[in-house]
Amino acid sequence: MIGAADRLFLSRAVELAERGLYSVSGNPRVGCVMVRDGRVIGRGWHRCSGGPHAETHAIRDAGGDVRGATAYVSLEPCCHTGRQPPCVAALIRHEVARVVVALRDPDPRVAGRGCAALRAAGIAVESAEVPAAAALNRGYLKRVNDGLPLVRVKIAASLDGRTATASGESQWITSAEARSDGQHWRARSGAIITGSGTVLADDPALTVREPRFGDDAGAIRQPMVAIVDRRRRTPATARLFEASRRVLLFCDGAVPAAHARAEAGRAEVVPAGGLRDVLAHLAANGCDEVLVEAGPTLTGAFLREALWDEAVVYLAPKLLGGDALPLARFGVDGLADALRGEIVDARKVGPDLRVLLRRRLSP
Repeated sequence: MIGAADRLFLSRAVELAERGLYSVSGNPRVGCVMVRDGRVIGRGWHRCSGGPHAETHAIRDAGGDVRGATAYVSLEPCCHTGRQPPCVAALIRHEVARVVVALRDPDPRVAGRGCAALRAAGIAVESAEVPAAAALNRGYLKRVNDGLPLVRVKIAASLDGRTATASGESQWITSAEARSDGQHWRARSGAIITGSGTVLADDPALTVREPRFGDDAGAIRQPMVAIVDRRRRTPATARLFEASRRVLLFCDGAVPAAHARAEAGRAEVVPAGGLRDVLAHLAANGCDEVLVEAGPTLTGAFLREALWDEAVVYLAPKLLGGDALPLARFGVDGLADALRGEIVDARKVGPDLRVLLRRRLSP
C-alpha cells in the first residue's frame, strides 16, 4: 500500500535523479533513497554514463548496511549486465526488504523483469506513478519506445520572428542572459544538430562552456555535433572541430573514401537519406535528447516534417522588419494547415522572453 510518506521519498529520489541532468547521456537519469524506520540512511544518483548506478551509490552512502530497508527508486532497477552489474542483484545481496518504483523501465532487457526478479527473491515491490520521473526521462523513453531521440529546436529571434537582418547579421539578437540560459539546453543534450550553411555563415563553436554544467570533478561533458551537410561544404577549419568530442557529417548518397574531412580524421562521415535517418543514427548512438541550432532552412525542415517535440524560442524586444530572415522557412496554404504547439512555459530571461513550445499531436 502506497502512502504519503512513500510518495515523499519517491519525490526525493526524482530530485536526486535530476542531479545527473547534464552528465548522463545515453542512460536514464535515476535517483535512489534508502529508508529504514522512517529515516533516510542512504542517497544516490546515476552520475555519469558507464559509472555506478543510483542504487549502488545509495548502498555505499549507507555504509553498505541497508538490510531491512526500503529502496525508493525513480526507475525500475536493471536486471541485466552492461557496463555495470545489475542493480537487482545488489538489492537482493544487501537484503533490502522493499522496493518502491516511480517508473517502469521500457528497455526490453528490463521491462518488468527487474521487479519480477525482486519479487522472486522475496522482496516486496510496489509502484506509484510519479509524473516528474517520466518528465525527467522523456528523451530516454522516446528513444527506447520509438527509436528516435527527443528533438528540441532552439531559436533566437526578434519580436517579429526574425533571426538575422537582411544582410545576414545575427550576433547578437538576444541578450547575454538569454545566451547563458541557452547553455542549459546544450548541456542536457546528447547531440547538437546544425547545418553546413550555419557553419559557413557563423562558424559557431557549439560548445558547453559554463562551469555550472560540470560533473563532481568539474569536467564538462560536450555533446556530439551532427552537421547536415548534403553538399559536403563544411570546411576542415571550422571552430566546431576544435573541441574534444565526436563530430558527424551527414551527407546524401554514397560517400567517397577520400572525403576531405574524413581523411583529416576530424569527423565521421555518414550517408543519410533524410532527417529521420539522421535522428535514427543519433538514437542508435545513445542520444536521448538532441538540440537543433540551425538556420531557417534546416529549422523549417524539422518543423515541416513534424520531427520536433519541443521548441525553445528566445524573443528579443527588437523589430527587424519584413526583409530580415525568418525563424523558419516553410509554407502553409491556410490557417488550418498551421503548425500547432502548446505553450508549456513562458518567462523573462534578462530583457528577453523565453517561450517553451511543445508539439501538439492532435488538432
